[in-house]
Amino acid sequence: MTGRKAVVDRRLCVACGTCVKVCPKEAIAVRKGLYAEVSLQQCVGCGLCARACPADIIQIREVAAG
Repeated sequence: MTGRKAVVDRRLCVACGTCVKVCPKEAIAVRKGLYAEVSLQQCVGCGLCARACPADIIQIREVAAG
């Protein structure tokens, strides 16, 4: 199964939590205080996180889910 999902570049993420706050599906969590991680099962690919990210490191891409 594929779909449009949020993808975070962990190397550049500053773990600010902005994406976590704007996600309507609670599909994003900050892990180890270092980077944001997206649950592909919960993400609906709406793009709110990508638009809100101050570091501009979240992209909406076609990915395999599940």
